Amino acid sequence: MTTPATQVLPGEWLGLLGGGQLGRMFCMAAQSLGFRVCVLDPIEDSPAGAVADAQIVADYHDEAALKQLAARCRAVTTEFENVPAFSLEFLAPHCAVRPAASSVAVAQDRILEKRFVASHDIPVAPHAVIERIDDIDGLDPALLPGILKSARLGYDGKGQASVATRDEARVAWSRLQRVPCVLEKRLALRREISCVVCRGADGEITAFPVAENEHRGGILAVTIAPARIEPEVATQAQRLARAIAAALDYVGVLCVEFFVLDEGRLVVNEIAPRPHNSGHYTIDACVSSQFDEQARILAGLPLGSTQQLAPAVMLNLLGDLWFRHGERREPPWADVLRIPGAKLHLYGKREARPGRKMGHVTLLGSSVDEALARANQAAALLGIAPAK
Repeated sequence: MTTPATQVLPGEWLGLLGGGQLGRMFCMAAQSLGFRVCVLDPIEDSPAGAVADAQIVADYHDEAALKQLAARCRAVTTEFENVPAFSLEFLAPHCAVRPAASSVAVAQDRILEKRFVASHDIPVAPHAVIERIDDIDGLDPALLPGILKSARLGYDGKGQASVATRDEARVAWSRLQRVPCVLEKRLALRREISCVVCRGADGEITAFPVAENEHRGGILAVTIAPARIEPEVATQAQRLARAIAAALDYVGVLCVEFFVLDEGRLVVNEIAPRPHNSGHYTIDACVSSQFDEQARILAGLPLGSTQQLAPAVMLNLLGDLWFRHGERREPPWADVLRIPGAKLHLYGKREARPGRKMGHVTLLGSSVDEALARANQAAALLGIAPAK
């Protein structure tokens, strides 16, 4: 169990590496518990920096800035997985760092991630590691068609390419600048789901209800919670996600994404060592949100309840919404907010750009069908494709 000496009390400072929208929502959750938050991010007008109690504008490798953060904060976390492991290792002797660099490093590299998950007898998609051209020449034909994914720094469909032949794989690998990659066999999916788990420093672990996800262009577009899957599949997903968190000795909020195959079989797609877009529904639909849990874990406080109070559908809002009909205009927020159960979250980004995540709207209902109908009413108003 954690001891009083490891706990951070309300009124004290928590630190955050990263200034994006996930950090913004963490700041709000931590502040609601009475904490002050200091953000370190290279961008001065970052979404998290705009609501934090203080911001250090500096690169993540800036040792002087990291020392300044550690001097102010008793504990530090991250808001995205690509914060350099160096930063976490540098901070660790000076303050609590949750999650640890060793845990984050696994999720930062698809090769390490797949090896780690498979080493614990948890299924992953059939794949091959591509580090040189000879690896493509020797590919097992059964892996094609597949998806070539860069091992590092890929997200929202970036650093990926669909390939059907070895020749296409060679071209795609060259376009990805010949960096280490993973080639995954393309699988016939019933659904894509995710499970957000929360693990404290004392080993206590909880799991949010499993969510169902729809991606468009490699970016999460819709989340439905609870997922429309068999109860035993949801239970298995939670069990596997808990097992991964425990095996990593992970302290923090972790998301595990799964593919659901025929007969309810699950394979792990990837893990994210942070709160996740598919967990945004928890802000409005659960007793404690994923960001509440992140703040509690960082401060060494007991975990909250992950109970879901109402079915929910979340729509991701991209910058494309501001550019309908060939001109820039503000989306019809007032009309969306007239829908019963609508909860709008905008991230405070000054410039809307196509493909940029600008916010999300969650629609609550008394049933998944009602929440889905309300979500599709909002989608129609916003001019985006309906949820399936």
